[in-house]
Amino acid sequence: MTTQAEKLIAIAVLKAKPGKRDALRAGLLALIEPTRAEPGNLDYVLFELRDEPGTFYMREAFASQAALDEHIAADYFQAFAVTIDDLLAEPLRLIFLDQVSA
Repeated sequence: MTTQAEKLIAIAVLKAKPGKRDALRAGLLALIEPTRAEPGNLDYVLFELRDEPGTFYMREAFASQAALDEHIAADYFQAFAVTIDDLLAEPLRLIFLDQVSA
């Protein structure tokens, strides 16, 4: 069972370069299904900022640091990662959160 202390919850912020919104969106959407199938994944949901199209937020939660490390090492994530410099206007921001309420 995953304890609150082990669980990693984060928001990834990804801002597309001009003209790269659709490519970034497609790449992020392609990560959803395989990531949700990972045994250590607890949550993986993509959002787009309504007032700023091309700025995406990925809400993600993993059972542990090891589960997050496995996600990052997965072939499909690594295939996406090699395209990221061409797609992002600024470096990816990963904001880690502590859950306060249920």
